[in-house]
Amino acid sequence: MTSLRQLEANRHNALKSTGPKTETGKQRSRRNALRHGFTAETVIEPLEYPEEYGAFEEAIISEYLPRTPVEQELVHRLASLFWRLRRATSIETGLFRMQGEILRSFQSSRQKHVRAQGREGIPSASGEADPPCPQGLLTGAKGADMLAPVGGAGPHSSARDIALSYLRWANLDNELIDRLSRYEAGLWRQLVQTLFAVQTLKRR
Repeated sequence: MTSLRQLEANRHNALKSTGPKTETGKQRSRRNALRHGFTAETVIEPLEYPEEYGAFEEAIISEYLPRTPVEQELVHRLASLFWRLRRATSIETGLFRMQGEILRSFQSSRQKHVRAQGREGIPSASGEADPPCPQGLLTGAKGADMLAPVGGAGPHSSARDIALSYLRWANLDNELIDRLSRYEAGLWRQLVQTLFAVQTLKRR
């Protein structure tokens, strides 16, 4: 428990605290508090870095050069919305990447199996068949997976793999893409409204 002497010492030391003395310094301090508040509500620690957001925010501020408190508030809001839109894109990219890794792993496993058997899609003498398709990857009407033929390169192969990853992603959770799409659409609506407000103030 803090003693009375300690409390008195704390009060005495607080009077010696160095802070902004001029009006310019006080205004700058207020803007720092605003910026830090937006950082706290926008950046997800420890998955994101406040320093990166700070640099991103400064780039937005330097483009719009807000002069009034209202403009400052709107431009900070603009930076926050842009950052969250970038995050939504990163989420979508990450989901595709994870599904792509599963797809590539399965394709690699199948190729090794085919090379070991010397022929594709035909069970060995021991009755061993192709490695099973990952759960929910893609199955046809008869239960056979739709990934064959394996291999190939170029835009056609890449586009097909992306489509397969998308379909597997959709099969895992039918509402997953819709939720992400609604989140992104909501951010875009807010962003357009904020941009309109900033531009309206700038034209005055």
